[in-house]
Amino acid sequence: ANNLNGREKIVPYVFVADEAFPLMENILKPFPGTHEKGSTKRIFNYRLSRARRVVENVFGILSAVFRVLRKPMLLEPNKAEIVITACVYLHNYLRKNKSSRDAYSPPDFFDREVDGRNIVGTWRHETNNTLRPLERVGRRATRLAEENRNEFAEYFCGNGAVPWQTELA
Repeated sequence: ANNLNGREKIVPYVFVADEAFPLMENILKPFPGTHEKGSTKRIFNYRLSRARRVVENVFGILSAVFRVLRKPMLLEPNKAEIVITACVYLHNYLRKNKSSRDAYSPPDFFDREVDGRNIVGTWRHETNNTLRPLERVGRRATRLAEENRNEFAEYFCGNGAVPWQTELA
């Protein structure tokens, strides 16, 4: 747990999630509904979706290349951890220099944003639906979970703002 730059409230380290997950103290999910352009909730949802896109890209590319990640591993948890760690090390090694990076993951491989539009990466055509949609889980969020999400939302509109967010959100 730590405070966000320039803010006083201590917030936990969090996972970014979509609507399929419940809002919890350590899980951030979007505010439901449609929000006015430039509003705190809309900017928060935009920033959260950008963070989720990074996670989806990395896992999608890992599973496109390392096919062992495409289905459940029938391994003891400690052995599965070794396999996943090896995949991550290999991924990072292959991304380390330009020649291996261009061969391993060319620029169009990743999802990207061009003029405010999302362009899907080519990895999405190679994974055969690796990322399976999850069923929504209904659960009333705690007050602390909502306070944490609000703290991040206010941070994204204050000290944590990026120049392009209001135009694109």
